[in-house]
Amino acid sequence: MTQHEQRPEPHERPQRPEEQHPQHTAERGQAPSAAGDHASQHPAPQEDGAHVSTGIETAGVPEAAIPELVIISGMSGAGRSTAAKCLEDLGWFVVDNLPPALIPTMVELGARSQGNVARIAVVVDVRGRRFFDNLRDSLADLETKNVTRRIVFLESSDDALVRRFESVRRPHPLQGDGRIVDGIAAERELLRELRGDADLVIDTSSLNVHELRAKMDAQFAGEEEPELRATVMSFGFKYGLPVDADLVVDMRFLPNPHWVPELRPYTGLNEEVSAYVFNQPGAKEFLDRYAELLQLIAAGYRREGKRYVTIAVGCTGGKHRSVATSERLAARLASQGVETVVVHRDMGRE
Repeated sequence: MTQHEQRPEPHERPQRPEEQHPQHTAERGQAPSAAGDHASQHPAPQEDGAHVSTGIETAGVPEAAIPELVIISGMSGAGRSTAAKCLEDLGWFVVDNLPPALIPTMVELGARSQGNVARIAVVVDVRGRRFFDNLRDSLADLETKNVTRRIVFLESSDDALVRRFESVRRPHPLQGDGRIVDGIAAERELLRELRGDADLVIDTSSLNVHELRAKMDAQFAGEEEPELRATVMSFGFKYGLPVDADLVVDMRFLPNPHWVPELRPYTGLNEEVSAYVFNQPGAKEFLDRYAELLQLIAAGYRREGKRYVTIAVGCTGGKHRSVATSERLAARLASQGVETVVVHRDMGRE
């Protein structure tokens, strides 16, 4: 079963702060505070002198009781708190602004809750002085304890982040005496390695709060976790490549329906446009062979523990060929048991 999302209007009003949950800042149009939403509830660990335990003492605790873990991180202002609130609404135990060194301790407490805390989501950022050293140690320790963990990384363009911080007149947590763009650049560099290790990257540049929640729901809702989840995204090359794409397909080798007067007003969702695209030489053969290639890639992803893949299908404007191909490809994946979400990023942008 596929779901359809369309890009919001460029000037769609961001959600107002008073419309948001009081304990989580929705980061479309509002940047987080430097102190974090729940900083007062979670005292930072002593980084100099004091010992912080990073082991999970699970002796006598059955492996089945060890909770599932999701780590939410990413750029400040990209939507971390909104993603966390979504998981909270889905029944996850959410801890915001938790120092990375305390993640194993949190998992240990969950393991001893007799099944009452089966799924934990932790929001972390780079404000800690030893963020990466502590996070690497914690992740390595979790791996040795067979803890199922995933990393969700919230990404956004520099322009979108600047607009969000300026709209609330708040400084970026890392800008110091510089400009907002300096803080963004510093944070992006610090998070580069973590972004590369992420299981799921979500670009929120053109998403509002509700669309980000829909993406999180699509990935985490449901009692049973599917083997692999796919987002098939159509886009227009003239608007730029999607930054969260794992695989990119270029459909510009097919004739453009834009130059057929009776098809120009329609999109790839129209049956006549779709038929025109797939009646072109090589179109059906390409879809068949690419679907076979995806089966090979998906098997490798599963072996490597990757549960999410974003397939970006592009044409010139993101209106005809890419939309029609995305629909066919998503239907093919769904028929193979892959839970698939369809996103038409640039449809309606012209």
